[in-house]
Amino acid sequence: MTGFSLSLSQVNLWPKLRPPLLCKVCVCVCVCVCGYLKDWLSLAGQSTPALHHLLTACCCFQGIQCEQSERFSSKTSAGETVSEEMLPLSVLLPLTAVSFLPSSAFGSESSVPLPVTCVTRGADLMEDSVVVLCPPDCTQWRVSVFGTGTYASVSSVCGAAVHRGVLGPSGGPVRVHKLQGRHNYLSSYAHGIQSQALSRWTTSFNLSKPVTVPLELTSVTSTTPLPGAAQPAKKPVKKPSVKKALSGGNKDCQMDIAVVIDSSNNIGQRRFNLQKNFVTKLAAVLRVGPTGPHVGLIQASDTPRTEFLLTNYTQPKELLFAIREVAYLGGDTNTGKAIMHTAETFFSQDNGGRRGHPRVMMVLVDGWPSDDLGEAAMLARESGINVFLVSVAKPAPEELAMVRDKDFTKKAVCKDNGFFSYPIPSWFSTTKHIKPLTQRICSLDSLLCSRTCYNSVNIGFLIDGSSSVGMGNFQLMLDFLAGIARSFDISDVGARIGAVQFTYEQRLEFGLSHYSNKDEVIGALRRISYMSGGTATGAAISYTTQNLFRQTGRGRNFLIVVTDGQSYDDTRAPAMAAHKQGITIYSVGVAWAPLDDLKAMSSEPKESHTFFTREFTGLTEFIPLLVRGICRDFTENN
Repeated sequence: MTGFSLSLSQVNLWPKLRPPLLCKVCVCVCVCVCGYLKDWLSLAGQSTPALHHLLTACCCFQGIQCEQSERFSSKTSAGETVSEEMLPLSVLLPLTAVSFLPSSAFGSESSVPLPVTCVTRGADLMEDSVVVLCPPDCTQWRVSVFGTGTYASVSSVCGAAVHRGVLGPSGGPVRVHKLQGRHNYLSSYAHGIQSQALSRWTTSFNLSKPVTVPLELTSVTSTTPLPGAAQPAKKPVKKPSVKKALSGGNKDCQMDIAVVIDSSNNIGQRRFNLQKNFVTKLAAVLRVGPTGPHVGLIQASDTPRTEFLLTNYTQPKELLFAIREVAYLGGDTNTGKAIMHTAETFFSQDNGGRRGHPRVMMVLVDGWPSDDLGEAAMLARESGINVFLVSVAKPAPEELAMVRDKDFTKKAVCKDNGFFSYPIPSWFSTTKHIKPLTQRICSLDSLLCSRTCYNSVNIGFLIDGSSSVGMGNFQLMLDFLAGIARSFDISDVGARIGAVQFTYEQRLEFGLSHYSNKDEVIGALRRISYMSGGTATGAAISYTTQNLFRQTGRGRNFLIVVTDGQSYDDTRAPAMAAHKQGITIYSVGVAWAPLDDLKAMSSEPKESHTFFTREFTGLTEFIPLLVRGICRDFTENN
């Protein structure tokens, strides 16, 4: 018998596996392993032609039988009937004098695909990167899929592939790439599959179409079985061609960044790929990391689609891979819908947004949008989101008649001052724009829409620790101040809080920069020990002005003075000096505190900056009034 070579390229193997042909030549393309064959055998009651063909044709090295309702019999060249149990490959090969050698090891893109069922999960696959062969009609099965774009490993691989759009109803090969676990897997409906949300899972995977490489099956006349260990070495995975970033990320750019890319018919597949390359390079320069910038991605099309959230990829290598795996959608350029979708939910804490960190939305538009951007951009600004619009290939003069809103750039950006709009002439000349655009995104002082009262103010608490207060009431004062602190986004780049306790003396309990999150600040407040002594409020104001607010900017500084009695020293002059330094003072009096003294300390207008209650238990009623007052003052001054 002479040798021959069989080449299969882009062939859907499922409908083409014909038992009669395989019986005659005992051809058995064996890529089953015992763990996965059990999945096929468990489906024996499902009588579909494709499954029947597979089970009757598939054989394993250990000769596991295919338990169908009708046993499969074949005849050898000598006319003998083979038993109902399928023969081991080591028996079949000598009978036919034909053996088949896969051209590469399982798991590479040019390998023999590994057959799986519609219900095989990502967790069932052993390799980190493997090409699997999915059966047809997986949408008719009740498959479980968790996530969108990136899927939890408990998801059906084939169901996720259909949902992702890399697999059609006729089945076929899909490349599975395993990833680390994630938080906040998103639910969505696509291609007949409804994926579910999942708060967290230990491992993940994403999918892509395998590179089309012919699968070479070569026959030889030898009757020696192929040793199990004699498999070609796996191809090394090519690493992204970017410089290694710092492990923690760029601490000078601690932004939460949503990238909205154009996936419309207008941009087309070629320019879409150029756009992904541009975003990949931009992400590499940003240097993402746990303590650096976080990046998520949304596609603008007929309907916006979130590809991954801010905390899904906090290491550069993973992020760059995820961007490159994003699939082109097509459809209209509904950029307004995408901005609205992003502003409403993308930056929430449930989706990975960090409290107190500046929010940036970088929107890329090829040409012009199909819908209105005004309402969506207004919501983004009110939500403290800095919208940058990167317009590529602006409309030519003859195209202006087709543009729905010629001022769409002015309406979309955070502020129409030239800083937030960035035109690029062509997708073929984007590289030189990466560095200047990155510098703009990371310019904290220029992100005007980030500066809300909740994440930008410096608040000092001046706490009366005199003997007249008493230990129990002192704790009620601390609870009151903790309630105020809880209303703000405290971080090293957000709102900051410090505290001073006073009697005749002053004690700095903690400064504005001592604690970088809300829990730490509230814990520090509750740990303050009661001093007990006299009352010198004027001296305490001077001390706080010099020691707590000495290195902070004007228009953002607020001092809340809480006292239960009359000061033994003058408060007017120290308060006046604090006002001139740009510190807004709110006076909160309890019990025997004279109202005239409280108003003398307060900023103008006195009535809205002065509060009084007879009982310490009434302090909690002032919390929302003080928070609203601080936000009002901040807005007026900034």
